[in-house]
Amino acid sequence: MKRSKNPDRTMPLMGHFKELRNRMIVALIALLIGAVVGWFLYDPVIVLLKRPLDDVAESQGRTAELNFAGIASPFDLKLKVSVFIGFIVTAPVWLYELCAFVVPGLTKKERQYVFGFLAAALPLFFAGAALAFFALPKAIQALGSLIPQGASYIVPAQDYLSFTMLLIVVFGIAFVLPVILVGLNFMGVLRAQTIRRSWRWVVMLAATFAAIATPSPDAISMFYLMVPMLFMFFLAWIVCAVNDKRRKRKMIAQGTWVEED
Repeated sequence: MKRSKNPDRTMPLMGHFKELRNRMIVALIALLIGAVVGWFLYDPVIVLLKRPLDDVAESQGRTAELNFAGIASPFDLKLKVSVFIGFIVTAPVWLYELCAFVVPGLTKKERQYVFGFLAAALPLFFAGAALAFFALPKAIQALGSLIPQGASYIVPAQDYLSFTMLLIVVFGIAFVLPVILVGLNFMGVLRAQTIRRSWRWVVMLAATFAAIATPSPDAISMFYLMVPMLFMFFLAWIVCAVNDKRRKRKMIAQGTWVEED
């Protein structure tokens, strides 16, 4: 009965604000629960993130440890890391709430693209974040090797964990970028031929992004980020090429295909 009275499924402005408020409340509750979970996971996560420093101490025979400078630093850092863990583990929830708020205003085809993007982006983001754990020890060891003999590697805990969390987020975002290319292709904005012709620019941009995005000056972490990015861009180009051929066959069958230069 309600749908028959509102066939266009329109909503007044206040209705949109209420919908946004409800979606944000759900997302914040999920983030709060995730932060609580992160609070209890803090110790094993710190042990995992601190392992590269322990490896430097063992392999180079020097003191390498985290330093909590302020009185409230342990509590402040535990709170920040807990929220970060909650933000990562609840990503499916708050991303879904964001999409659920936007989707009603889209067409059926656009909804398929949005949920398809979400389904592909989430596992790729987590895969990139997982890869960061393999790049982190190499980056820490490379930076630690620059310390002169006889000196200690005493790292402020805030700086170290900011470094590691930034590395995880950057690797995750880098893995999502090719999905954006595929999304633009499915929307008809970007063609596979354009990506192929611009492969030199793609390599240069991937190298530039890896050099800027990795927070360490060593080439190891840049290599760990650049190579998977190029591989993902190659896969994105294949998907776009297959979709272009499918679209071309469909347009030829409909008699709407126009050959482009």
